[in-house]
Order: sequence, then C-alpha cells, then structure tokens
Amino acid sequence: MVTAKAKPSYEECRLRRVEENKKRMEALNLPMLSQALRKKPSFKSSPMKQVKPRTVEKQTIALSLRRSSRVAKMPAPVYNEVHRVHVEIPRRTSNRRDLSNRVYASDAARADAIEKAEKLESRLGTECPTFVKSMLQSHVTGGFWLGLPGYFCRGNLPKSDGVISLMDEEGDEYPTIYLARKTGLSGGWKAFAVAHGLVDGDALVFQLVRSTAFKVYIIRVNRGSISEAPSLGQSITEPVQPV
Repeated sequence: MVTAKAKPSYEECRLRRVEENKKRMEALNLPMLSQALRKKPSFKSSPMKQVKPRTVEKQTIALSLRRSSRVAKMPAPVYNEVHRVHVEIPRRTSNRRDLSNRVYASDAARADAIEKAEKLESRLGTECPTFVKSMLQSHVTGGFWLGLPGYFCRGNLPKSDGVISLMDEEGDEYPTIYLARKTGLSGGWKAFAVAHGLVDGDALVFQLVRSTAFKVYIIRVNRGSISEAPSLGQSITEPVQPV
C-alpha cells in the first residue's frame, strides 16, 4: 500500500529559501561588497582648492603695486574728508503779466459803446462789408487773440492763412496774421491793440476796404468819441476786391 508524502511545513520552506539565497549571495561575492560600502571613505582636499586667508599687509602691498608710477609718491586720498556740496538750482520765474489790476467795463457802458458803433456802421454804407466787434479782456490783455465773425470770414475773407492789414483812422497800417481755419487774427494784433490803448468794453467797427485790409474805427467805452468818422455819402476810394 502506497502512503502519500507529507507536505513540508512553512518553516522548512522558509529555511530552504534562506539557504538558497545565501549560496547565491556568496556566489556573487555580495557580502564582501556590503562590508566595503560600510567603511567610510576618507577624502583628502586638493591643495589647489585650498583658499588661503588674505592678510591686511598683503592687501596693502598689492594696492601699492597697482598704483600708477606717476602718483605712487603722492599720499593716498582720504575719502572720509570729502564733503558733499549741495547746489541749489534756482526755480524758474514766471514771465506772466500781472492781470490782477484789470478794469472791466460795465454792461451798460459796453452796450452804449456798441450802440454808438452800430450807428457809425450804418453811416458807412453798404459798398464795403462791415461788422462791429466789442473788446473783451482776452482781446486786449493776456492772450491777444481776436476772433472774427465766422459768417463774415466765410463770405469775404481768403480761404487760406495770410496777412491782413489793419488801418487806423490816421492811415497807419498794422500787418496781422489771419488764420482762416480759426477765423481770427493772431500775430500782429497785439501791436495794434497796445498802440491804440484798447481796453475792455471798447467797440471797433471793421470796414473791409480791400480783400486783405480793414479800416478800423474805435469807439471808446464811456467816452463815445469818434475821430475821423466818415460823413454820410462819403465814398471809399479803394473798392473791395473779390476773394
């Protein structure tokens, strides 16, 4: 009768595997390698990488050797004795005119001057185009810019920038720069305003005697005096040329 072999126990199997693994490790010489790795290696630093500390004496010698031969005998500069010099830059002074003492015309005086100017305009006739302009502070102080009526410029003045002369009542001419796009007088208007002492409230009658020339009549505010006012029926010797 055949009896079945008994199965080996777990402990027997484990011991058998341990023995087999041990034999394999000895065959591969693993125990010797593990012992070699456990030993701490002793590395020696390279003499080329060692940094020697600098001394103050060596630094001084090196600095003295680097100095130029031209200044080697001169004493070394002491920078602690140099003091900072504070330079004050003066502020820009404004050249603006003092406009605090402006004199403004009253509404009644302005209206009276405009009324007298319109009466004068009616006496000039319709042979030459005319318009009345009441002076403001921006016309006679500060900016000195004189804007002209847009309808008048579009119908009577050139379509491009140019020079327009202003003739006063004594016949003196003052050239001014006319800006067609802005419909006003720029350069040269200040000279006319200052020469005739124009103030706020004065009323001016502009009469176009040529395509690029005005004759200007001044009605003084609070005065109403008109110098060289043309009489009725007086004709203009120079007719207006077409633009």
